[in-house]
Amino acid sequence: MNSPLEPVINVGLIGFGLSGRYFHAPFLATNPHFKLSKVVTRNSASVHDFDPTIAVVSSTDELLADSNIDLIFVCTPNDLHFPYAKAALEAGKHVVIEKPFTNTTAEADILIALAAEKGLTLTAYQNRRWDADFLTIKALISDGQLGDIVEYESHFDRFRPEVAKGTWKEVASAGAGNLYNLGPHLIDQALVLFGTPKTVTASIKTIRPDGETDDYFDIRMDYEDKRVILKASLLVFQNDLRYLIHGTKGSFIKSGLDIQEETLRKNALPTTDDWGAEPEHLWGTLYTEAGAQIIQSHAGHYAPFYENVYQNIVNKVPLEVTPQQARNTTKVMELALESSQSGKTVAF
Repeated sequence: MNSPLEPVINVGLIGFGLSGRYFHAPFLATNPHFKLSKVVTRNSASVHDFDPTIAVVSSTDELLADSNIDLIFVCTPNDLHFPYAKAALEAGKHVVIEKPFTNTTAEADILIALAAEKGLTLTAYQNRRWDADFLTIKALISDGQLGDIVEYESHFDRFRPEVAKGTWKEVASAGAGNLYNLGPHLIDQALVLFGTPKTVTASIKTIRPDGETDDYFDIRMDYEDKRVILKASLLVFQNDLRYLIHGTKGSFIKSGLDIQEETLRKNALPTTDDWGAEPEHLWGTLYTEAGAQIIQSHAGHYAPFYENVYQNIVNKVPLEVTPQQARNTTKVMELALESSQSGKTVAF
């Protein structure tokens, strides 16, 4: 139960697809600091299957006109992130934007300035910072078990040889394609670990027949003392590899994907004690002079993201995912596109 000093934040979602239904709604519903009050969607049945008390409205304008709504989650196709986030800020709402934060840094700058002017919270949903595998490698690097990192390679591969029908992600439009779908995850994680790079070199391609959008990228981010390699392809049959990290004291290899998305898709709520605990076969291996050592993964949990947003709004606790960090992720994607198109390495 909340104390009288702990206000409840009323939340509205714009969109109730995979993001709204399976990522945000379960965490908002199980955090007593939030009340998921309204959703803009054409799929009212899905909303009411989840919680019949949630109101469904037909337009974003109607949602933003509700003075009782404090916080908006933008869970739409990527080309709508900027206009809906801008409209929400102009209406005096705090805003969480699904990744990517924006499609361009120019859009990011407008939103950041607007949020600052109005004193509103603005952030991006970079949930993969709270994946089991990322929490594990972050701890390994922080503890110095790998020494100084010289090469970091991260993958988010899938095997989808046929171009999917009926999804905006595979139709040529602003923000569609694999770079803007999976790139924000890999880029954000690298920036969290190592900061902004000196240069970016990239190859972005469409390798499947009849593809309208990019389905492959290979991004190299070079630092003075290390190289970061970020790869995602939709034509990798054996796609278990997640991380390959080399340091001056050892190497770490990790396969498998965090289990939270899979669990959420089964209509589970994130309230179990073992939420996000990886099965043993997904644990990674640390290789050092002492030999090979299996490293138990930290349990993943996306709940801290939401609690941090609440604490920022109510108590001005610093954001874990700052707007500037989100802008930097968009900038790397812009530079990757520039590099791929020009065939040259570009400075950050």
